[in-house]
Amino acid sequence: MELKVKNIGHKSYSQAQAIQQEVHAQVLAGGEDTLILCEHPHVYTFGKSADRNNLLISPEFLKRIRAEVHETERGGDITYHGPGQLVGYPIINLRKHGVGIKKYVETLELSIINALATFNITAYQIDGLTGIWVGQEGDIKRKIGAIGIRVRNGVSMHGFALNVTTDLSYFNHIVPCGIADKEVTSIHLEINSGTVTEFAQAFQNTFRTEWQKALTS
Repeated sequence: MELKVKNIGHKSYSQAQAIQQEVHAQVLAGGEDTLILCEHPHVYTFGKSADRNNLLISPEFLKRIRAEVHETERGGDITYHGPGQLVGYPIINLRKHGVGIKKYVETLELSIINALATFNITAYQIDGLTGIWVGQEGDIKRKIGAIGIRVRNGVSMHGFALNVTTDLSYFNHIVPCGIADKEVTSIHLEINSGTVTEFAQAFQNTFRTEWQKALTS
């Protein structure tokens, strides 16, 4: 699989969305499938099915913590993006490859799980809940990664966010993804090591492998 990786570094949510739109148009026109990787300043984003009550703070408090709010076209509820979190936007022509949305999301989830395994973190999916989770049997489950995608004209947009060295206190101001009875975590909280750059490399490797399997299965 030919996959171009475009690491755009620290970009505001608006800047990253503009780049996504530009790359989406290129891929739709026959350009290379592209994985955009970045980090955002503090921002809360609402998915199409979001409950506005899941943002628990006032506009004044948002200013105080220097966080923006954005409406998005992705699926899902509210989530947080910020420094120390790897955000990935795979822009892939699913229609051209004959890959359905369900299979694509499963491939994305498995790629994140396998990348976390290289950090000796055992992660998994929970039936009925999107995202990537950790926690042994009997523990309160902890969400380490969020997934929210959009497919427009057969080409994927948006993607995932994985907490690496993220300041998790920002999640205290929302009901993450509308799920009130679970916790959030990060690679650093789980193993006290790991960088965004290291996880980005691990994810690129596992995603290429899993996507190749998806194309041939």
